[in-house]
Amino acid sequence: MKFNLLHINTLLLLTTSLFAQNSIDVESKYIKLINRLARHEKIKKAFSTIENLDTLTLKRHIELTQTEAPPFKESNRAKLFSNYFYQIGMDSVWIDKEGNVLGLLKGKQGERTVALDAHLDTVFPEGTDVKVRVKNDTLFAPGIGDDTRGLAMLLTILETIKINRIQTRDNILFIGSVGEEGLGDLRGVKYLFRKGGPKIDSWIGIDGLSLEKITNKGLGSYRYRISFKGPGGHSWAAFGLANPHHALGEAISNFVTLADNYTLNGPKTSYNVGVISGGTSINSIPFESSMLVDIRSIDPTRLDEMETILKQTCHDALQHQNKIKRIGPNLTLEIEKIGNRPSGELSDKLPLTQKSLAASNLFGISPKLSRGSTNSNIPISLGIPSVTLAWGGNGGKVHSLGEWWINEDGHKAIQLALLILLSESGIK
Repeated sequence: MKFNLLHINTLLLLTTSLFAQNSIDVESKYIKLINRLARHEKIKKAFSTIENLDTLTLKRHIELTQTEAPPFKESNRAKLFSNYFYQIGMDSVWIDKEGNVLGLLKGKQGERTVALDAHLDTVFPEGTDVKVRVKNDTLFAPGIGDDTRGLAMLLTILETIKINRIQTRDNILFIGSVGEEGLGDLRGVKYLFRKGGPKIDSWIGIDGLSLEKITNKGLGSYRYRISFKGPGGHSWAAFGLANPHHALGEAISNFVTLADNYTLNGPKTSYNVGVISGGTSINSIPFESSMLVDIRSIDPTRLDEMETILKQTCHDALQHQNKIKRIGPNLTLEIEKIGNRPSGELSDKLPLTQKSLAASNLFGISPKLSRGSTNSNIPISLGIPSVTLAWGGNGGKVHSLGEWWINEDGHKAIQLALLILLSESGIK
C-alpha cells in the first residue's frame, strides 16, 4: 500500500464508515487527532520513507535473525542491536545489567517518556541453525517472526524519525528486551520497572502477527518446577524403594482430576504439564522425577487457587507413595515457582488505546482488543497505559523450526506503529 496524499484522503473518508461497523467505541476526538496527524506533511513523508527503507529493513531483519538469541543468552544479538542504534544516531545507547538494550531519543519537553519495545530473545536453544532460507517470497528460519521482525521495525521507525527530523514532545525509549520467552519470566521488563528503574509513562510493545489484534489486557500465568527425589536403585534388587516416577504420575493424575473440575466454570483458566523428565534406564528406579507446569488465568485469584490444588495433590501423592514403600528412606518433594506473569486489564477508554484503535481504522483495519501474555503484562499490572501491536506481514509456525514469514505489506505495520507512537509522544 502506497501512502500518497490520494490514499490518505481516501482512507480518511472511509474512517467514519469503519467506525460505524466497529463494535468498539472510539471517541471522536481521537479520530480527529489521528486524521490530523495523517495529514501532517512530516507524517506523509515519513510513510514514504518507511516504504523506501523496505529493502534495508529486510536486510537488518535477516541479520538479526541469523544472530542467535537463546533464552538467557541474548548478548550477541544485543550487541548487534545496540550497534544499529549507534549507527542510526540514537541520542544515547546503553545495555543495562539485565541485558536489555536501551536507546533514548530525547523529546522537546521530555517530561514524559514513551517506551517502544520488542524482545531480543527467541525460544530456540543455543546451537539451533538460524540461517535464513529464502524460497520465492518466503523467509524460513527459527525466530524469523517472533520477535525479530519487531526489532527490525524499531530500527526503521528510529531511522524514519531521524531522516525526517521529526521532533517529539516526549522522550521515546527504544527497547530491545530480554527474557520474554519461556522461562525468562519477563525478567527484562521486570527489571525495567524495578524501583529506581527508568521513568516510563506509556508502553507500546511489538509482538504478534495479526494487525487486527491490539493487546491491552494481560493474561497471567504461574509456572512451576516440581521434583520428587529418592535414593534410586535396581528395579529388582532394590524393589520396594519409593519410586519418584510413581509419585509424579500419581500427582499428575490427582492434579488433572481436580483442576479439570475447577476450570469447568468461572473465568477462563488453563493448566498444562509441558515437560516430564528423570530416570536413567528401564531397569533402574529413578532417583528423581520432575515436571514443568504452566497455569494461566484471566483472574489472578484463580491462579492462587490453582496453585493450592497443585501443591495439595503433589503432597498427597508424596504421602501415599511414602506410605506404600517397603524399604528405604522417604521420597522428598520440591516445588519451585519459576514463573509469575501478572494479569491485569486497562480501560478501553485510555487515550493510548483509543489512539491505537483510531489509527488502525485509518489503515483500513478492523481492530480487536485482546488479552495476551507478553512484556506488556508488567506495565498493565502497574496501571501504566500499554498496548501490544503486531509486526504484520504474513507468517506461521511460530516457535517451531519451520517458522516462516512473507513481507506482505510489511511496511504497513511499521507505518501504523509510527503513527500510534507519534500520537502518544506528540509531534511538533
